[in-house]
Amino acid sequence: MNVLVVDDEAIARNFAAHVLEKAGYVVHKACNGREALEFLMTERCQLVVSDWEMPEVDGIELCRAIRNGNARGYTYFIMLTSHSQPFETIEGLEAGADDYVSKPFNPAELIMRVNTGRRIIGLETRDMAIFTMAKLAESRDPDTGEHLERVRNYSRCLANRLLADGKFFRELDRRFVELIYETSPLHDIGKVAIPDKILLKPGKLTSQEFDIMKTHTIEGARTLQAALDEYPNASFLKMAHDIAISHHEKFDGTGYPFGLAGDDIPLCGRIVAVADVYDALTSKRVYKDEFTHDSSSAIIAEGAGAHFDETIVDAFFQSEDEFQEIRLRYNDTPDLDGIEERPTLVCSG
Repeated sequence: MNVLVVDDEAIARNFAAHVLEKAGYVVHKACNGREALEFLMTERCQLVVSDWEMPEVDGIELCRAIRNGNARGYTYFIMLTSHSQPFETIEGLEAGADDYVSKPFNPAELIMRVNTGRRIIGLETRDMAIFTMAKLAESRDPDTGEHLERVRNYSRCLANRLLADGKFFRELDRRFVELIYETSPLHDIGKVAIPDKILLKPGKLTSQEFDIMKTHTIEGARTLQAALDEYPNASFLKMAHDIAISHHEKFDGTGYPFGLAGDDIPLCGRIVAVADVYDALTSKRVYKDEFTHDSSSAIIAEGAGAHFDETIVDAFFQSEDEFQEIRLRYNDTPDLDGIEERPTLVCSG
């Protein structure tokens, strides 16, 4: 994340910048509010640490200018000041400051305050983007129902099982589990670009129509990449992008859109592939009836090493009870446990 440090005292400015750079932040510097505003007019910076007392444009004036829209997007503002009287704190908050750090500052406290700002910005951006884009995709498909809830819960279930078993330890941690739950509802965001006559067609798609349907992976990734370009430090957007582009790739390289194989397919995409296909099989769609858990599980097993990563299929079979509980909890179709039809593999598009 980019941080702008604003202070007319060179020693204080450079010290704050040094502390934040050591903590992993990309730091820019300005010697007063006017210079800071000029920087913010052309550069994206989501967090500002500013001194209060400065020549030309002070910290209060800078904060007010930012809140009045003279900067791109929301900027988290931390006031760095020796002003500590209650009425002074109120003045700063009324100007729009988000937090305070007293001068002379403790480096650990400054890092803590900036880390807090980063988390708040990330949560606001993430929740807004996920909710908006997921509901947009859902609105295009009348058969979605509880599909998004099931897929996100199936995905989290698989990730938790893999984490507990120590699989993919270089990539998979508790944060990964949280992110895949939050971002997997965006896997089909690209379907907003698919014409209704194809997306809602009740019968089998022609080869030409299926080629168009397959472009939802590219369109979804393009949408998320545009957001990622604006917020390059947003890890949830990176995972959402990887899921959108890769959840129809197959482990043996016969999937789409790029024919990736094995570990070249992002782990999040390999996990969502199992969750998405299982849900497609066990759900009624405009083009198919729903299949039983047993029939669907047999198809998942047949796909191990070809369609799916075998390690993730193993996690699926260790989690069958949880999958069935999730399916019942978010069920929008009648229970078909008595049906034993043997289907062929059906993908979700």
